[in-house]
Amino acid sequence: METREDLAPPADNKKWELRLYVAGQTAKSAAALANLRRYCAEYMEGSYSLEVIDLLLHPQLAEGDQILAIPTLVRKVPAPLRRIIGDLSNEERVLVGLDIRPRDSH
Repeated sequence: METREDLAPPADNKKWELRLYVAGQTAKSAAALANLRRYCAEYMEGSYSLEVIDLLLHPQLAEGDQILAIPTLVRKVPAPLRRIIGDLSNEERVLVGLDIRPRDSH
């Protein structure tokens, strides 16, 4: 599994570059991808790029982002780089990790 989703940035030019490391089609990997896609659609629509890397197919790519557990989400942009480990089911933890404020908290 390796996919890449690129969407055009919104007018404010804020953009997230995300990389999700998974290991095949495990339940945790599938849950992490589904949860992440839901957060992207809800909070970052049109302002993110997502790359999904299957470490079973490309194990050499784990070293560059220092991946120690899977699934791991790496936020490359905006800086600083952040890693979130797990199936991303805790929405509040993921939003804090991505530095996103829910729309109703403005």
